[in-house]
Amino acid sequence: MNNGNAARNAATPAAKARTAERVRARIGRRHAAERRFRFYGMAASAAALAMLLVLFASILGTGWGAFRQTMLHLDITFDPQVVDPEGTRDPKALAGADYQRLIRDAMTAVIPEAGGRQERRALTAMVSSGGADVLRDLVMRDPALVGQTRKVSVPASSDVDQFVKGNVDVNVPESSRRISDKQVAWLSRLQERGMVEKVFNSILFSAGDSREPELAGIWGAVVGSLYVMAVTLILSFPLGVAAAVYLEEFAVKNRITDVIEVTINNLAAVPSVVFGLLGLAVFLNFFGLPRSAPLVGGLVLALIILPTIIITGRAALQSVPPSIREAALGVGASRMQTITHHVLPLAMPGILTGTIIGMARALGESAPLLMVGMVAFIVDIPESAVSPATVLPVQVYLWADSAERAFVERTSAAIIVLLVFLVVMNAAAVVLRNKFERRW
Repeated sequence: MNNGNAARNAATPAAKARTAERVRARIGRRHAAERRFRFYGMAASAAALAMLLVLFASILGTGWGAFRQTMLHLDITFDPQVVDPEGTRDPKALAGADYQRLIRDAMTAVIPEAGGRQERRALTAMVSSGGADVLRDLVMRDPALVGQTRKVSVPASSDVDQFVKGNVDVNVPESSRRISDKQVAWLSRLQERGMVEKVFNSILFSAGDSREPELAGIWGAVVGSLYVMAVTLILSFPLGVAAAVYLEEFAVKNRITDVIEVTINNLAAVPSVVFGLLGLAVFLNFFGLPRSAPLVGGLVLALIILPTIIITGRAALQSVPPSIREAALGVGASRMQTITHHVLPLAMPGILTGTIIGMARALGESAPLLMVGMVAFIVDIPESAVSPATVLPVQVYLWADSAERAFVERTSAAIIVLLVFLVVMNAAAVVLRNKFERRW
């Protein structure tokens, strides 16, 4: 017996040592696995950040040039025989004059060796067709210019603009580029005389769409987006908040409300193009609302973000402690007074945050708006919610479909503007949440 106890006592330290060694090995493996998991997470985050930076760098690198525009400074002689041959200063006559001829004469005066009809046409083509509009606007504002010679800045054509920005390789064969060798030589002479300058592209932020890249702007799409967002907010915010308050504070928990809650959660995950088909079938085909109108786009987008507002609104209402309701009811407030005077104001920061996030999502939607006809080519700036219009995401889609290098540049510029809007809206949501959020 003593020998057995002695053997067990002798074996105990060895067994304990082996057990401790196994425990240390398991702990080491567990720590190693934790370090690997942490490394994988950091590597995934770094890869995602790197891809995001590459994307932003690509967009900025491509679109930054669109914020600069090449202008040609020409000495324009407003020949009375061309602008107003009868001398009546009639606005109709001034508006219908051949201002393109004045540009051709100004360019020929600088490059007199451009002989032949084809060469003169190539010389005039270096100036944008919008140059005639610039001269017409000047004369319409000040008819006294007729008979005078003034230095006027007119936009260069997109081919000249891209060449000046260094986006055209002159080493490739002439047949493979849109600007000829003679035009390159003429442009060099204009640059030597100080007649070529790159300035801030105000046209991009003041004009609507155009077939000519140098005349295309995003202002029409911006105004259309503002109208669409206004309609979306006016329709979705009151309905969403009212639905959230009813479901959370007044609705009886039964099978019907359960079905409603499940339906709202499912609608939040429905692809946006389905809502576009719904808008096409209901708002356009059934009710006969105008196609390409911000009103229809706002109705469709309101349906898209309504589930988001309801879900976030209910979550904000649930975050208000029950003691607030009990205290208000205890001092004699009615159920409606408790909700409107106490619960809803405390939940409003969360509701506003969800609304802004939903609006940011709506601002970036294009598929449902394509379905309701907002893909049309719109030149004029919309004047109301029922005027034909487009929005920024659709404008990006339209310009991306063009093969010209200048439109590629403007596509990236429109994306930059859209991203700025989205960042501002999301930052506003974060600021509102941090400023007004109450922690219980």
